[in-house]
Amino acid sequence: MSQDNNNVMKNHIGRDPESIDLIDLFLQLWRGKITIIACVVLAIIIAVIYLFVAKEKWTSTAVIAQPDAAQVATYNNALNVMNALNVINGSPVLNITDVQLRVVGRLSSAMSALSETLDNQEQPEKLTIEPSVKGQPLPLKITYVGATPKDAQAKVAQYLQQVDEQVGQELGLDLNNSIKLQTATLEDSLKSQEKVAQEQKNLRIKQIDEALKFATEAKVTSPQVQQTEDVTQDTLFLLGSEALTSMIKNEATRPLVFSDTYYQTKQNLLDIQSLKIDPKTIHAYRYVMKPTLPIRRDSPKKGITLILATLLGGMIGAGVVLGRNAIRNYKTTA
Repeated sequence: MSQDNNNVMKNHIGRDPESIDLIDLFLQLWRGKITIIACVVLAIIIAVIYLFVAKEKWTSTAVIAQPDAAQVATYNNALNVMNALNVINGSPVLNITDVQLRVVGRLSSAMSALSETLDNQEQPEKLTIEPSVKGQPLPLKITYVGATPKDAQAKVAQYLQQVDEQVGQELGLDLNNSIKLQTATLEDSLKSQEKVAQEQKNLRIKQIDEALKFATEAKVTSPQVQQTEDVTQDTLFLLGSEALTSMIKNEATRPLVFSDTYYQTKQNLLDIQSLKIDPKTIHAYRYVMKPTLPIRRDSPKKGITLILATLLGGMIGAGVVLGRNAIRNYKTTA
């Protein structure tokens, strides 16, 4: 055996050092097969240990779209009531589709913010939100990477519910603030109209009272005109002091006279005051696909890991064998 090795070494030394003898390389690897096999086995053992120790990653996916009309009915009805004045004034009002898109857009923004928050934790969590169909804003795909299949599935549902409740609370708070502001505006408008009506009434009584003074001075006690429609402010005293006195008493006891605008404002105020906003009835999405229970983990991959371990072990073993023979040849040459 030693004689054969010496012959191989002599033949190798006698060749051109820049040439590669594939047969010689194969013979060297064959003779060192025990070393190569040992390296492969060791690499596989390390890979198996890694598979048992490495943290598993499982991805659960959910697909969502804009909520149904019933899921935003409370919010939409409240907007319609508060926008009643806008309709009267000719301002545009959101339809149900606009409301649905606005709500799901708010959900998308909140999910993106939550994703950034989770990623910046001491122990980061990977939650992503992106369009399910490229080039289209909806539907949206939500994914979460967890340590177990059930954990990943539960986290997707949990975070969606969390953000949905957050959006509902925010929309409810916005509506309540708008209701307070709109209520204050309408109440101020009513007070202004009532004040104007009262001033008009006072002015009317004052005008009649002035006419009464003229009638008393002119000693006009009975009406001097046949058609009251022809009476103006300047000729009001011609009705006579008796009629004017009765008119003053009548005007003083009459209720204030309001325009149609006053009653429309009153109706809007009553409608807004009757609104009861429950954030729990507002939902910002609907499931197109509920969170999946993953059946294949993302990492570590058993097959790929073992194949790579085998290849890496074989390469290391071959390197050890060739390196050891190269050192021997160098020593022999020296």
